[in-house]
Amino acid sequence: METQTNIGLINNLVANPVVRVKYALYARKSTEQDEQQALSIDSQIKEMTAIAERLKLNVVATKRESHSAKDSGQRPVFKELIEDIRIGTYNGILTWAPDRLSRNAGDLGSLVDLMDQRKLIHIQTYGQTFSNSPNEKFLLMILCSQAKLENDNKSLNVKRGLKARLDMGLRPSRPPTGYTKGKLVEDKCKSVIDSERAPIIKQVFEKVGYDGWSGRKVHNWLRNDLNFKTEFNKHVSLGNLYLILENSFYCGRFEYPVGSGNWYNGAHEPIISKELFDIVQTQIKNQTLVPRSQQKEFAFTKIMTCGLCGSGITADEKFKHQKNGNVHRYVYYKCTRVRDPKCTCGFINEDELIEQLKILIDSMEIQTTPMREKITNEVRRYKKFEQMLLGNESPITVKDIDIKNYAKFILQEGEAEEKRELLRCLKNSIMIENKKVVLR
Repeated sequence: METQTNIGLINNLVANPVVRVKYALYARKSTEQDEQQALSIDSQIKEMTAIAERLKLNVVATKRESHSAKDSGQRPVFKELIEDIRIGTYNGILTWAPDRLSRNAGDLGSLVDLMDQRKLIHIQTYGQTFSNSPNEKFLLMILCSQAKLENDNKSLNVKRGLKARLDMGLRPSRPPTGYTKGKLVEDKCKSVIDSERAPIIKQVFEKVGYDGWSGRKVHNWLRNDLNFKTEFNKHVSLGNLYLILENSFYCGRFEYPVGSGNWYNGAHEPIISKELFDIVQTQIKNQTLVPRSQQKEFAFTKIMTCGLCGSGITADEKFKHQKNGNVHRYVYYKCTRVRDPKCTCGFINEDELIEQLKILIDSMEIQTTPMREKITNEVRRYKKFEQMLLGNESPITVKDIDIKNYAKFILQEGEAEEKRELLRCLKNSIMIENKKVVLR
């Protein structure tokens, strides 16, 4: 009976010489979860085309859209549809259901306004007809308002469910590296320890917090030494590594949403302690904020290269604490592996490095002019100090000095900058190759 009424109405519109209805077929598939189960765009078009053929509707355009109708003015195709109706390109809409057209008051108002202006004559859905009559416009507004009510209620339900999960200590997102989704029924929605990756993540925090490693150094260790990959078989980038180091989830607490100030105690097992996490945050802050001029410098970095791959040389500082309270400091030099991640150059202790350099000094060519001038000034300064201290007024003289012996003394007893300045005066290029110092 309803279909016959619709056909009669449409026939009357078409028979009227003043009114000719031209339809735009509008099909939309939303990204909202409830509508993902609805007909796809192609299915909608197929069904509505069949209705148009049965009712002999004049369809002059087909519009496809995949944007949500929840927010007003956010659908470019719908805005184009409204504008085309406004300028008279067509004056009818063929769509699957009213909620395809609008789930918000703004877009619904645009449709009703066009009806009031008699620019939109007819809206045909799968089972209903809407024309410029008070009752049908009222029904259209009710159906679209009902769709908006469903959206609003759904939003409230989602927020309520989200709050319940947060209060249970369950973070509503994918677990970070070191955790995985629980596969057992009792662990549903819970982040559980990834037995393969969690121990390495713990080492990452320990190396930064206890050993003072920089983020870049840890990144090179993960990538080059361990070939560490995430659950999705991807290497951890340097940026993501810092996100890991700043993520309190690993010590049992998390903020959601990030930046909101809302903190929750996680139901998951922590990988590290809160104390270690705080130490790491301090270390990261110091590495970021301390000027480069105030950061730790080693004597033989930046002036030597790897003899195998040509990369630069970096240094590690280690401390050994003995039971009697003594602390021993060790410095090791190694290849940065920038040019070859698999370089086998190896480590060399700073003391061994100095001994090898002292042996090689005899075979090195030294730019004697700057060295001799520096040594002369140092000797004059010492003699002047001795003269003032002892009251000796004899003239200051500087005898011939053995440059190479002085170089060995600087290597053994000099400050880091003095050692670096000395090596800059060498005519040979110094390289480390398989734990040995070589000249090129």
